[in-house]
Amino acid sequence: MSYSYVSAGEGQPLLLLHGYLSSKESFYPQIEYFSRFFRVLAPDFPGMGRAEELPAAWSVGDYADWTEGFLRDMGAENPLLIAHSFGGRVGVKLLARGEVCRAVLVGCAGIVPRRTLSYKFRVASYRLAKKVFPRWAEKKFGSAEYRSLPPVMRESYKKIVNEDLREEAAAVSRPVLFVCGERDGETPPSSAREYHARVRGSKLLILGGCGHFAHLDDPLSFNLAAEEFFTC
Repeated sequence: MSYSYVSAGEGQPLLLLHGYLSSKESFYPQIEYFSRFFRVLAPDFPGMGRAEELPAAWSVGDYADWTEGFLRDMGAENPLLIAHSFGGRVGVKLLARGEVCRAVLVGCAGIVPRRTLSYKFRVASYRLAKKVFPRWAEKKFGSAEYRSLPPVMRESYKKIVNEDLREEAAAVSRPVLFVCGERDGETPPSSAREYHARVRGSKLLILGGCGHFAHLDDPLSFNLAAEEFFTC
């Protein structure tokens, strides 16, 4: 299998997993910083960055399986991990399987909000409209991100965003540091706090003034916190 990835530095492997529709380049400050201490591996997920297209509509578990294969091919089993947003979803799966030794998850997705009556009504309306006017339904109800995706990625996206990872989080026994931007509107501090409460022995850091990309908004604070966590 061919991969699109960056490998830099030597020593203990450190895996970097990017967010949805992002790429390995979103970790540029971390690649530059941590390659001084570790062997940094930053792949593009299939369907994203410069990687190959998805062969089918993958779930989070399928992405976790692919990541395990990538690590085996790189000879980098049981690595350290930094993951952002969607990458955090995959990271939670890997942690629950015992495939990484220690992880920093920033803006970690996977806590699905409790569905309100208005949300349920909107979903029912979408399903009804899709039966009668499918093209109009996609334009009316789908998000801009969803509408931009090719068909296979759309089906994958639906699997991903509807999977709640609370149970997997409760099964994690490896050390985890959850980092969240104070102003993160995508995966808010409340989501990070719930993860923190479910993962036994985990730590939580809220970075003031930062949004969803806290590792880019304040790379110095993030990198120092992650370094301390990895080496303590």
